[in-house]
Amino acid sequence: MITLIPMLPEHANPVLEIYGHGIASGMATFETKAPDWIGFNNKYLPHSRIIAIDNIEPVGWAALTPVSARECYNGVAEVSVYVHQQHQRKGIGRLLLEELIRVSEQNGIWSLLSVIHEENRASIHLHEQCGFRYIGYRERIAQLDGIWRTTVMLEKRSKTVGQ
Repeated sequence: MITLIPMLPEHANPVLEIYGHGIASGMATFETKAPDWIGFNNKYLPHSRIIAIDNIEPVGWAALTPVSARECYNGVAEVSVYVHQQHQRKGIGRLLLEELIRVSEQNGIWSLLSVIHEENRASIHLHEQCGFRYIGYRERIAQLDGIWRTTVMLEKRSKTVGQ
């Protein structure tokens, strides 16, 4: 059974390990190495950080990154959802994303943005299942391992916050 709990500093090692798996896949991010916990902690908003636990083992996490330092965008955040490579295709990503949506609204977020490598069809499908809509793409936006990559952008607007 999967339990979702707030991410705490004591989860740093498994969170960064799972992040490293996503980086190694070449499908999740343009990052090429996981940061240390201080870098991770500075990157993500202090709220809306969730970890999925299977028995006592962390198997996934979700968190939000601010899209801008400008105050007018305080209610807009970019989604990160990562599931341990040995626990994918079990519905954990969906549990995390649904909880991230709920918790983000409790923290005043009215717009969630997800930027996904176009090859990552599973992640695109997951976001669509959770109510995200396609808003565009950025063709050949950046290189990863010397290969130009295109990203797809999806958005979920809150029905309760920012109305």
